[in-house]
Amino acid sequence: MEKVPMTLRGYEALQAELKNLKSVERPAVIQAIAEAREHGDLSENAEYHAAREKQSFIEGRILELEDKTSRAQVFDPAKMNGETVTFAATVTVADCDTDEEKVYQIVGDLESDISKGLISVSSPLARGLIGKSEGDVFELHSPGGTKEYEVVSVEFK
Repeated sequence: MEKVPMTLRGYEALQAELKNLKSVERPAVIQAIAEAREHGDLSENAEYHAAREKQSFIEGRILELEDKTSRAQVFDPAKMNGETVTFAATVTVADCDTDEEKVYQIVGDLESDISKGLISVSSPLARGLIGKSEGDVFELHSPGGTKEYEVVSVEFK
């Protein structure tokens, strides 16, 4: 079984979602199905079909989360250190053309969210950053062209 890398924060978020699905969402959808059944003919009962569809989604998500959390390889950035960019590092990079700085944390695929500065370890930017140190310049090839970035700082927090 392949391990799934994730930060401690990402692991805890998945565990919380799993707990919510099992203790809140699943019982609620079971109740909704029971109520819809009481309305009679199931073949034309839209409430029943919607509840069954939601139940299918919930059960699928529970299976997915149980699989991912059971294979999780959890990294706590607060317990890590170093000067080289690795998984869970928070990196400040500067665009060499515009000097615009951005801060990213390298996280697992399930917890990535570019709007929060969380980039997937499998993204082109993260792959370009891994192994770099403060002051290193690297090129990022994208459909929009090639850009140069400089690693301004590497932190684990």
